[in-house]
Amino acid sequence: MTTADQPRRSTRATIVDVAREAGVSVATVSKVINGRYGVSESTTERVLGVIDDLGYESSLVASSLRRKSTNVIGVLVAEFEPYSAELLKGISAGLAGTGYELLAHAGSTDVHSRSGWERRSLSRLGRTLIDGAIVVTPSMLITDQADIPVVAVDPHTGPDGPATVDSDNLHGARSAADHLVALGHRRIAFLGGRPDLRSAQLREEGFRASLLAAGLTPDPDLMKVGGYHPDLAEAPARELLSLPPDRRPTAVFAANDLSALKVLEVARELGLRVPEDLSVIGYDNVPESASSTPPLSTVAQPLHEMGVTALRILLAMLAQQPVERHVRMPTELVVRASTAPPPA
Repeated sequence: MTTADQPRRSTRATIVDVAREAGVSVATVSKVINGRYGVSESTTERVLGVIDDLGYESSLVASSLRRKSTNVIGVLVAEFEPYSAELLKGISAGLAGTGYELLAHAGSTDVHSRSGWERRSLSRLGRTLIDGAIVVTPSMLITDQADIPVVAVDPHTGPDGPATVDSDNLHGARSAADHLVALGHRRIAFLGGRPDLRSAQLREEGFRASLLAAGLTPDPDLMKVGGYHPDLAEAPARELLSLPPDRRPTAVFAANDLSALKVLEVARELGLRVPEDLSVIGYDNVPESASSTPPLSTVAQPLHEMGVTALRILLAMLAQQPVERHVRMPTELVVRASTAPPPA
């Protein structure tokens, strides 16, 4: 290999080197390093790739490496929305008196381009700004070989993953569907979550099990995917509620509250009354579910306690103490005014 072919890692790279190689300004590199707004996703990825290629370390990174510990816990979320906000409250409460501080980092705000944001974030923050991370609803399987301890809340599917915290999705979903069946509904639609998450798979499994136990066959035309996000739930909700009256569902079970709230919105737009014409039930019990019109029936996850538990596991891992690495927490059916018997 000639001298010109030698990797540039052999000399200490500077922020100027990174900017020149990435074709951006030094200010843009600084924004990427410090997590500031105003840099596109593609540019951020390019800059982070150059940082990895050149082996660049900012002064903050170098300082934290010298200290070996930052006493900072990172929480990575796709976006700050009610579900993650409730988890963050629990994590923050659990940090009191531990000597650790919290660094919350959001991924892409574009729901269509989130794949792999955890990898980029963990690469950027791991072993530099944070000692360990809690990742909420990851978009990919995070292996147990990460550079720092990681706990996943609502984990991705796949083997060899990190420590996890979730709720009893199978039982929770079945209790929601059982509630609708007990009210007398027979045409029940399911608006599912992200197919890559185990929680979404279990919630669909619980829904199907409930209907089959009642002697009902799930109708493929009433099974839709909402992706756990209102922007993705709107089109399938509109499709379901625009069916002819003899085929339109009399009830919808949405796999999370934000999707269920979107169903309520679409129903109002189409002139359907809830619960007189349509029953709607969600999952999560975020604060917005109690203040919707009408108040939303839902399945409560103990989100605050899940945040506390995820932090407890992570702190034990950092202290190299034995800990239960996979915790599943109970759910509770919460009946409010959005569910009632079907129209006669």
